[in-house]
Amino acid sequence: MSFSMKNVDPAFQGAGQKAGIEIWRIENSKPVPVAESSYGKFYTRDTYIVLKSNATKSGGFRYDIHYWLGKDTSQDEAGTAAIKTGELDGVLGGRSVQYRELQGHETDMFLSYFKPCIMPREREFEEHKNRMFICRGKHVVHIKEASPSFVPCARSSLSHDDIFILDGKNKIFQFNGYNTSIQDRARALEVVQYIKDNYHLGKCDIAAIEDGQLMADAEAGEFWGFFGGFAPLPRKTNANAAAKSTHAVPTQLFCVKKGKAEHVDAKSLTKKLLDTHYCYLLDCGGILYVWVGRNTSVKDRTAASGAAEEYLAAQDRATSNIICMVENFETVSFRSKFDSWPRSADDASEDGRGKVAALLKRRGLDVKGLLKSVPTQEEEEPQPYIDCSGNLQVWRVNGKEKDLLPDDDQSKFYTGDCFIFQYTYTGVDQEECLIGTWFGKQSVEEERDSAISQANKMVESFKFLATQAFIYEGSEPFLFCAIFQSFMVLKGGLSSGYKKYISEKGLPDDTYSADGVALFRVQGTGPDNMQAIQVDPVPISLNSSYCYILHQDSLIFTWNGSRTTAEDQELAERQLDLIKPNMQTRVHKENTESEQFWEILGGRTRAERATEKLPKVVEHEPHLFTCTLSKGDLKVSEIYNFNQNDLLAEDVYIIDCHSSIFLWVGQQVDSKTKTQALAIGKKFLELDALLEKLSLETPLFIIMEGSEPPFFTRFFKWDSTKAAMHGNSFQRRLSLIKDGGRSTMNLNVKYKGEPAFERPYALPGFSPLYNQEIRNQKREHLSHLEEDLALKNHSVQGVYLSALTGLVQGGDLQPLMHLLPSLTIQVEGTCQRPHQLSKSFIQKLVKAKVVGGGGGGGSGAGGRPDFSKIISKSKAIATLTANFDKPTREKLMPRSLKGNIGFIILNYSKTSFRKRYLCLQN
Repeated sequence: MSFSMKNVDPAFQGAGQKAGIEIWRIENSKPVPVAESSYGKFYTRDTYIVLKSNATKSGGFRYDIHYWLGKDTSQDEAGTAAIKTGELDGVLGGRSVQYRELQGHETDMFLSYFKPCIMPREREFEEHKNRMFICRGKHVVHIKEASPSFVPCARSSLSHDDIFILDGKNKIFQFNGYNTSIQDRARALEVVQYIKDNYHLGKCDIAAIEDGQLMADAEAGEFWGFFGGFAPLPRKTNANAAAKSTHAVPTQLFCVKKGKAEHVDAKSLTKKLLDTHYCYLLDCGGILYVWVGRNTSVKDRTAASGAAEEYLAAQDRATSNIICMVENFETVSFRSKFDSWPRSADDASEDGRGKVAALLKRRGLDVKGLLKSVPTQEEEEPQPYIDCSGNLQVWRVNGKEKDLLPDDDQSKFYTGDCFIFQYTYTGVDQEECLIGTWFGKQSVEEERDSAISQANKMVESFKFLATQAFIYEGSEPFLFCAIFQSFMVLKGGLSSGYKKYISEKGLPDDTYSADGVALFRVQGTGPDNMQAIQVDPVPISLNSSYCYILHQDSLIFTWNGSRTTAEDQELAERQLDLIKPNMQTRVHKENTESEQFWEILGGRTRAERATEKLPKVVEHEPHLFTCTLSKGDLKVSEIYNFNQNDLLAEDVYIIDCHSSIFLWVGQQVDSKTKTQALAIGKKFLELDALLEKLSLETPLFIIMEGSEPPFFTRFFKWDSTKAAMHGNSFQRRLSLIKDGGRSTMNLNVKYKGEPAFERPYALPGFSPLYNQEIRNQKREHLSHLEEDLALKNHSVQGVYLSALTGLVQGGDLQPLMHLLPSLTIQVEGTCQRPHQLSKSFIQKLVKAKVVGGGGGGGSGAGGRPDFSKIISKSKAIATLTANFDKPTREKLMPRSLKGNIGFIILNYSKTSFRKRYLCLQN
């Protein structure tokens, strides 16, 4: 039966057009929108439809629809909810995943929308009475209220295997069963906080009672008073585990024909078993999946839903969850049940609106004009998220040793070698360190192991406060490229391990030689992120989307592909200054090459030339997993709609965003597991939990709790005070609750007799050398250090008053605050960028006449600089060439500007703030 837009319920108009949650309650067989202020409030007599719209990086949406049935809801309302859920699915394009949720048996995904929990009520207003709840779950909490029909309110109600919350009139007690985990106890405390805020207006006391705690403790005595006094609890089987065991049934597949489920006999489950003209049931015990073929009718789908409920009723499993999905929109959990599920080019995507329309037509649904087209977002420019102007050291692994590279060779990596780099930079609160290992494609196994071992020792020397990275050639993340800025990959290798290997195998040594023939592909997105990759010097290596540098001793060519931009060609010029500095090049455009050019490459070829850029691994939506490694077997569980509170100090977590994975290790994790962090990361890549064909060479970052870098915290709304606490997860949250949500834990206070680590004490924006001097002087006031030490005790060079004239008139220093990070200040001979300077520091900086290390300064009326004594342009240029030290990490400029740049004039007006380069001929 076909129905048009006018048949769609008005309550669904505009649904799913923005990311987030939308809720409707079924009233008189109609969906009625629920006010956002009432989200999370459910009543046992009602039925609800919950839509979760997830924005994707492609600019579209992914939809999950849940219809929740209260334990006292009527059959009519339950049936209406199922029908309206299908109607809403049609409005959204027929591509949502639909979940049936029963009170007390909700899926983890549904509960994750309403953290920390949902507590269905019987009526709107209830008098307070003593209630007891059972809490289960580490990351989402399943709550059941103790009642005469479930658990008698007596001492026998308690057990060693569960956590109980007793909600009294003036105090809330949490009873922790002896066999419960720290993580479960910490999560239950969030429920305690929820009850306190929502049922006591935030005004009541909190008490934690440990299983076996005697009456001698006042709070324990008060708790046991509700049960007639203390007595040992009897041993009994964990009812929750017993319930789970009854649902442990083998996975079975059924085909729905004429409304009946027929078993499909197969030795293994493969996608080929699913026929697009039928619907199927997949029984996985606690969950029953309904798979709907694309070429099925509305009648077929309705029959499949009915068959699913009948099947569960016959199995006496009416509380199992039912999850329904359409072909090509299967969930990861469904696909993981099959031994074979190949990717197909015909798979639907978020923006496959043509396929969606065809699917709706086959299902007899006409919603023309209802769905608004979602514009596709442009690909976001990747960001490093940290300051990339810090200090860099690089070592080449040479057997069991490592050799420090000179500055000029830091960015020259060889495919037959392994390298270790240490990058220190100024973070938000302290100096941060990243220690990384880079593995060349042709590096030998012995040196890979040596690189890992030596990098681990370096991390240990930082008391595990450094972030560790494992990066493979060809899979470098944007962060790595931004740190190195100009990066080269050369053929061959210089390490003893590589030389020994090719000698034993009788292989030719093709290690790069500046005097030989070499071809480089130039790539990157800008001057701070450019790479030159040495490729085989043959015509087939050329790609129309790239620029190349070809040299034979002193003969140099630059080849610009027909699809390259001016920016690409500028990057080639910059890289040429690294590969062959101060040498002239012959520029060839594609199809205008000289015969000499082709001779060097071995002659012309008729083979078709590549025209598309090499595919890049792009970042996907992040997914958080909790990980447990036991006897070499890795078990993972996804945490939906995650936030910082999901990171518990006792566990190991992985954020998978496809282009990189981030492994987070809690402070309370045992030392053995900490040493297995890399093994856990490798196991995760092998597991491929999201079935996304993860490469085993995906970049891996290992992060210790308390040392989270910005490129990790960006996935959260991060609160640094939580990361500064000690103790286990339960102790931390109990402290927060009892102290009104404020962290009172001192970072350097000892916990259980263990010395707390000291964080590096750093002044944001200055070099490590300068920060060390500050630490040695042990000053208390950072503002005085900024002003007095920076201006009185250190010579400051390279900042010209003539460049600042338009910025300080009228006392408006805000533009200068933004400008200073792009300027250079010489402190103790080290070139650094002053990122987070105080306003008073900037005022003194402007007043100081700092040409050639001059110290004094003058000021006019109102304390402003005396602009009558501004130095001349010629003197500024002379000082620039005479006194500027070469920066530690030089920014390369294109040859077209080389030797002509004089100085920078910075012009600020009311309408714009722009940087203009004034080129003066020498």
